[in-house]
Amino acid sequence: MTLEILTPEKKLYSGDVYGVQLPGTDGLFEVLNNHAPLISALGKGSVKILISKSNTENYTISGGFVEVLNNKATVLVENVKEA
Repeated sequence: MTLEILTPEKKLYSGDVYGVQLPGTDGLFEVLNNHAPLISALGKGSVKILISKSNTENYTISGGFVEVLNNKATVLVENVKEA
């Protein structure tokens, strides 16, 4: 699955990943390979990028949106910090 994390200033992350855990407005959820199409609002919390089963990266966001379509997840966020 391809993941892109975008801010108004730059592309924060782009690459092939195993999955991503996201802070939805109603709680955490995970998007894995071949996920059904989805658009969701994101709340404040941690984005955990599952690069492989043993390698992860974490970012803290204050909210945003995610679109999942054709095995690609695009995360749009306003404020982000590396955790």
